[in-house]
Amino acid sequence: MRTLCASTLIGEFFIIGFAGLVAMKDPDLSTGTVWTVCGIAMFLSVALCGVITRPGGVALGWALQITLIASGVFVPTMFFMGALFALLWWASVHFGRKVDEAKARFAAQAGRPDAA
Repeated sequence: MRTLCASTLIGEFFIIGFAGLVAMKDPDLSTGTVWTVCGIAMFLSVALCGVITRPGGVALGWALQITLIASGVFVPTMFFMGALFALLWWASVHFGRKVDEAKARFAAQAGRPDAA
């Protein structure tokens, strides 16, 4: 699960950066505010890669997905991109858990319970 989720989060890192470039063109938003918010979101997306398997890691990932969708208020394209990445996040968590379960099952059948 960690690999799939981390891949999605790294993709979000780049999308957030590109959204910041688009948001800079809005005359109602200050450049400092845009990059402060984007910088924090980009940092969180990378930091979540390290804590995804800990308790609450997946929930924090969902919070980031909701925030990405909500950022569509400022950059309308982010409604679509946020929804797309929320779908990717769901798939990463769902199928990642299935892969982890299959790995554990195969390791147990091979007599190596510590290999999962």
